[in-house]
Amino acid sequence: MKTTVISIACVAACISFFFFYLETPHHEGKLQVLPIAGASGPESFAFDGNGEGPYTGVSDGRIFKWSSQLNQWTDFAAPSLYMYEECAGSQDTEKEHVCGRPLGLQFNEKTGDLFVADAYKGLLKAERDERVLKPVVTRADGGPLRFTNSLDIDQDTGVIYFTDSSMNYQRRQFMEAIITGDRTGRVMKYDPRSGDVEVLIHGLAFPNGVALSKDGGFILIVETTTSRILKYKLKEKRVEVLVRLPGFPDNIKRCPRGGYWVAMHSRRRRVVQWALSNAWVKTLLSWLPFDLHRLSEFLEKWRGGGALAMRIGEEGEVLEVLEERLKFISEVHERNGSLWIGSVVMPFVSIYQL
Repeated sequence: MKTTVISIACVAACISFFFFYLETPHHEGKLQVLPIAGASGPESFAFDGNGEGPYTGVSDGRIFKWSSQLNQWTDFAAPSLYMYEECAGSQDTEKEHVCGRPLGLQFNEKTGDLFVADAYKGLLKAERDERVLKPVVTRADGGPLRFTNSLDIDQDTGVIYFTDSSMNYQRRQFMEAIITGDRTGRVMKYDPRSGDVEVLIHGLAFPNGVALSKDGGFILIVETTTSRILKYKLKEKRVEVLVRLPGFPDNIKRCPRGGYWVAMHSRRRRVVQWALSNAWVKTLLSWLPFDLHRLSEFLEKWRGGGALAMRIGEEGEVLEVLEERLKFISEVHERNGSLWIGSVVMPFVSIYQL
C-alpha cells in the first residue's frame, strides 16, 4: 500500500512538471500560429544575414526556413540526404539518434554559415549555399558529446559557446536526467580559427540555453534542473548564480530592447520541488516500470498548459513577463516588434505581436 501511494505521488510530481494553468489574464496583443506540416518541435530560431527566416530545427532532423513570400515552411538542410525518405515526418524519439534532432541554431553573420546544436550528432554546420549539415565538433575531453543542446556565436571572433546537457543521458532520456539530478552537463567553447574545443564549466545540472552578453564579457547559462540562470565571466573564468526562476527554463535569447528572454517549459510546483529535493524519491521515479517521456507525451495530447517567459536584465532583474495560453514553450526570440515562440513538442510556431 505504501509503495502504491508513493508511486502515485511520484507520478503526480512528473505530471506537475509538465502541466500548469495560469491565473493571470492574457496580455493584449495579436497571436498568430504557423503550423508545421508533418513534423513537430520547432525548438529554436535563427535569421540569416538578409533578414530572411526564421530557420528552425524539427523532430525529423531537418532545418526548415519560413518563406514569407510563399507563406509556408520550406526545406533548408538536413544531416543526410540519404536518410530523407526514412526520416521525413518522423516524430519518434527512438529514431532521433539516426535522423538527428536539431535544437539550438545560429548564423555566423560574416561567413553566412549556419551552425546547429544537434542533440545526437554534436555541433553541425551548413555552409553558405549548402544543404547538408556537416559535423564540426563531436567530441570533447576525449569523449563524445551526448546531448548537444544550445549555442551562441561571438560575431566578432566567430567563437561558439555551446552546451552539452549530460554525459550520461541523451535527449530522449531528458526526464531521467532531471529526475536523477544528473550533474554531468558542460558548457564549451569552440574556436573555428584553431579548431580547439575547451570545456569552460563542468558538473552542471542540465545546462540548456546559452547567451553571450552584448559586450562579449560573459555568457548566461540556463540550468534547467535547478531553475537557475548562471553567469560566467569569460576573462575571470568565474561562475555565479544570477537569478532563480519560478519555472523550469529552456532557452535564453538576447533581446534587441535590452536584457534576455527566458522561456520556461512549466512552473516549478511545490510537489516537484519536494520530489527533486529527496534522493529516495528521485531513485524511485527512475525505477518506475514505464517510460516517463512517453507518459508525458501521452498526457500532452489531452491536457492544456500555459506559457511563461521573462525578460531579465544583466543583473537578473525582471524587466517584463509574458503569460499566454500556449503549451510547453522552449524559446522566445524577439525581432521587429514580434516574439517568435518555439516549442520542443508542438507542431507549430507562435508569433506574438507586441
